Amino acid sequence: MENGFKHEDETELPSSFSHYKVDPGKPAPLTWQRRLNFQGNMPSEFTMPFLEKIKMAPFGFRLMRYAKEEVAKGRLPVFDFFNRRTTTCHHGVPLGGIGAGSIGRSYRGEFQRFQLFPGQCEDNPMLANQFSVFVSRPNAKKYSTVLCTGSPEVPKEGTASGIETWDWNLNGEKCTYQALFPRAWTTYGGEPDPELSIVCRQISPFIPQNYKESSFPVSVFTFTLSNKGKTSADVTLLFTWANSVGGISGFSGHHCNSKIVGKDGVHGVLLHHKTAHDHPPVTFAIAAEETGDVHVSECPCFLISGDSQGITAKDMWHEIKKNGSFDHLDHNETPTPSKPGSSIGAAIAASLTIPSDSIRTVTFSLAWDCPEVRFGQKTYHRRYTRFYGTHGNAAASIARDAILEHALWESQIEAWQRPVLDDKRLPEWYPVTLFNELYYLNAGRTIWTDGSPPMQSLGTIRERKFFINSPRSNLKNTADMSHQNDTAIEILERMAATLEQVHTPLTSNSAFGTYLLPNEEENIGQLLYLEGIEYLMWNTYDVHFYSSFALVMLFPKLELSIQRDFAAAVMMHDPDRMKVMSNGKLAKRKVLGAVPHDIGFNDPWFEVNAYNLHNTDRWKDLNSKFVLQVYRDMVATGDKNFARAVWPSVYVAMAYMDQFDKDGDGMIENEGFPDQTYDIWSVSGVSAYSGGLWVAALQAASAMACEVGDKASANYFWVRYQKAKAVYDTLWNGSYFNYDNSGGSFSASIQADQLAGQWYARACGLSPIVEKDKVRSALEKVYNFNVLKVKGGMRGAVNGMLPDGRVDTSTVQSREIWSGVTYSVAAAMIQRRCWKWHFRLRLVSMKQFGPKKV
Repeated sequence: MENGFKHEDETELPSSFSHYKVDPGKPAPLTWQRRLNFQGNMPSEFTMPFLEKIKMAPFGFRLMRYAKEEVAKGRLPVFDFFNRRTTTCHHGVPLGGIGAGSIGRSYRGEFQRFQLFPGQCEDNPMLANQFSVFVSRPNAKKYSTVLCTGSPEVPKEGTASGIETWDWNLNGEKCTYQALFPRAWTTYGGEPDPELSIVCRQISPFIPQNYKESSFPVSVFTFTLSNKGKTSADVTLLFTWANSVGGISGFSGHHCNSKIVGKDGVHGVLLHHKTAHDHPPVTFAIAAEETGDVHVSECPCFLISGDSQGITAKDMWHEIKKNGSFDHLDHNETPTPSKPGSSIGAAIAASLTIPSDSIRTVTFSLAWDCPEVRFGQKTYHRRYTRFYGTHGNAAASIARDAILEHALWESQIEAWQRPVLDDKRLPEWYPVTLFNELYYLNAGRTIWTDGSPPMQSLGTIRERKFFINSPRSNLKNTADMSHQNDTAIEILERMAATLEQVHTPLTSNSAFGTYLLPNEEENIGQLLYLEGIEYLMWNTYDVHFYSSFALVMLFPKLELSIQRDFAAAVMMHDPDRMKVMSNGKLAKRKVLGAVPHDIGFNDPWFEVNAYNLHNTDRWKDLNSKFVLQVYRDMVATGDKNFARAVWPSVYVAMAYMDQFDKDGDGMIENEGFPDQTYDIWSVSGVSAYSGGLWVAALQAASAMACEVGDKASANYFWVRYQKAKAVYDTLWNGSYFNYDNSGGSFSASIQADQLAGQWYARACGLSPIVEKDKVRSALEKVYNFNVLKVKGGMRGAVNGMLPDGRVDTSTVQSREIWSGVTYSVAAAMIQRRCWKWHFRLRLVSMKQFGPKKV
């Protein structure tokens, strides 16, 4: 391994681990931990000083007007800083693989943060979705509780018949949650039965180098039950689920549930959800495995609230308390849709007897099938549909397969994680942080398509006129003359021609990079992930620059897919006008040669640059970041076909930047506004950040030209690199690189990210763009000032510091601490073997951006 990347001859997963048996009741040796009764520290909301609010008022007014206009069009605004969001600190490991929607789960046991549709997030927990346990012993001792420390509100009036009647008895004081993505363990220490130990292991199929199971929308829950008492224990584990996709969706009506036909010992219930607001339908499956020790029974439908007919939540609970199963339950075998205003759920029970001093296991699964992704009138299919079909009837199969195959997933996950966990050179918190930060590849509202172009709905062709009685000569592939008098065949042919146009969308002038794939290479699909919960842009490229290392190391084919999309986007030209929020002016959405800020939001791949705070065609970092990432990915994967396919885009992206070299010295200059990722922090002239990235990109372009056989370009970019490197060195002031050379009052600011170009060049295996003594000096300056002089060195690296030791308060962003920047600075310290600084910085970063053990 060199520069953190595996060579082709390195084995991805040791063969000895391929059938490694993992004990689901034994948590990993290193995990993030919480007590279930821990209340947490609620994050504080962002605030701005009054004078800064006044300064930003015109900007804010334009954003507010923009948000209202987007809502009026039925679209989500990319930026909406004026709607308050539900904030919680109780998050745990989310459920599901990559790109098929995700469901969050708190460490307290709640299922929350439903993210099943593009851009949509229902944060609040669905309290009907629970695991519960019932224990009965021969000595007449009985215990029952929902395995969650939260509880619903009890209605003040009326007769309670909903989930508030359940036994919400879990204290959680002795219960521990442990997380190591994509797995989590909850140990219920003596609750509710002090003589029964219960451990629940949750696992989702996030498996490096796996492009099949890692796309599945499913999670498996294995309960390990240890009876330490002197008598046997009759135990029932109950899994309940609401027919809802979060929020108030369960009350919209017309939802129904049905039993799964048992197969391979797996039984369960399907919950068919009829979605509103033109979202595609969703089907959930809850299932359990029946074995020689475990009996499974189902309650296909119970009433959570409302006036629909049937068994109530209270009746269902008491049935289990009385009989330990649903075998005696009288329920309607014919599914009946719910009424509007009513909410229904389903339950599955696993019952068993555990002898004294014995251990048993029970396995459940939760799957969901939502095969379609809709953006306006375009419909895509998710990656997992390659294996389960696109008809929306696969939830039962996914849930069953997960129960039968999850042990193999866990052995592969163990093979990936164990060497890192066992590396004694690393402090214990370090691997925990590395693995748990990967949660965003699931919970970042990721979408993983099957790679096919979208299908157009009939609504998209209303602007294009199609006529059944159009002349035969206008039809493509018309029938031969033998059928010219056959009216029925003629009409069918014309309908087929119309449908062909509906299902064959135009991918020209789009960022659909699949056309850059070699014919012999598998199309593994395309990946989208949001910049953040409040920044609704897919694959924000200046942020991907920092986050993409995880993707290229774990799922390199997905990383190359993203880069192909941006390579295609470089060649796009979209003259449509969009309003720029920073100044209110109109600008072209995307010009030829510019790397877009993002791949879009409301119509990804076809309407790029959803970002509208600035005109990013004038940004100075995006093109450099594109060249550096493409070169890094070529080095990491050794894929020369990829390099040859995207080389024209690399060359055009570099040529586009010539316009920003005003004096012809080989170095680009910033233009006095925030024309880079720090989009409130203005910069002018030659700058440490954009300039360093440009120098590194010139070297990468030269090296890549050599790899693809373009010697003339290799020489050209090498000469430019030497010239630009000399100019960049003029920013050196003896101990660090100045922010820029404009001579302004903040030009000497100490930017934490000043060595971004150097860091990336070394990560790619390129030559240093800065002498090693200067690198160490600059890193030492950043550590002593940006880290240690802020909150006692316990917050991370502040973006900007003044030479006199004060925080640079010229802008909001100069005084902020960004996790990605802090991690990149720590990575640069590793390259210079500054281990003490690195681990200190990563530790404080982990404490600042991720909860610590309690």
